[in-house]
Amino acid sequence: MARALWSGTLTFGLVTIPVKLYPAVQRRTVRFNQLDGEDHSRIQQRRVNARTGEEVPYERLVKGYELTPDRYVVITPEELESLDPKRSRTIEIEDFVDVAEIDPILYDAPYYVAPAEGGAKPYRLLLDAMAQTGRVGIARIVLRTKEHVVALRPTGPVLEMSTLLFADEVVDPAKIEELGAAAEIEPVKRELDIAKQLIGSLAAEFDPSRYRDEYRERILDLIERKAQGEQIEIPAAVETAASPVPDLMSALKASLDAAREKSSAPAAKPKARKAQAKKPAAARKPAAGAAAKRRAPS
Repeated sequence: MARALWSGTLTFGLVTIPVKLYPAVQRRTVRFNQLDGEDHSRIQQRRVNARTGEEVPYERLVKGYELTPDRYVVITPEELESLDPKRSRTIEIEDFVDVAEIDPILYDAPYYVAPAEGGAKPYRLLLDAMAQTGRVGIARIVLRTKEHVVALRPTGPVLEMSTLLFADEVVDPAKIEELGAAAEIEPVKRELDIAKQLIGSLAAEFDPSRYRDEYRERILDLIERKAQGEQIEIPAAVETAASPVPDLMSALKASLDAAREKSSAPAAKPKARKAQAKKPAAARKPAAGAAAKRRAPS
């Protein structure tokens, strides 16, 4: 059962909806601990004074903002706390905007907003009204002492909430020199027509389950094999000569022919998916081929 990380009220106008906030994603990153290569003991991180080399106790740590090398403005915890946004349990929708007006690059961390006790009816009302008008709600919320601007959008039976990046956090593409050169080129009509045909031949319905983190799966498979004592042989790296850059028109035609040939070929039966590696048993000090540990992100 998922656990709510925030509870409060969602408001638009004078309508108040008790809601709960749930994380919408769970990162599957494989995490490793740092060990001493000699005896596989855990490595400890210590806070050391760069000038004296002495370890600094936690109670002596302060925050400093670097102005120039070796010159800092020291900020106390009390000064920072005085600037914290006012803690609030309210998500107040300030504006309703057209979903097409939000550049996807602004979307950051996703959450689900669910109705709390007594909020089902107004929640469903807001959900259907937003879906039928094609509008997204823009609001503010304080999470972990930081204020976020968020976008609430209806997706099926649920309101999704995404924190948004601020405008000054997005890199202006005008600062990328190569984009200016590309903007000055006018595509040849024949090449453009073939490129559009190629895109059409590769068009498909988006199914996120088709795309797996194959690198993570290979890491977990390696961990499982080593945990079972298997000796791993690393294949020698093969140097490949750089291929000459093909003519653009030739590359487009060859790509289109390959896509057409692939679409006309009979569909192959899907391969049985390999069973996911089980979590190996943990050992205090792994020997050669010893057990590694798979950890889920917090």
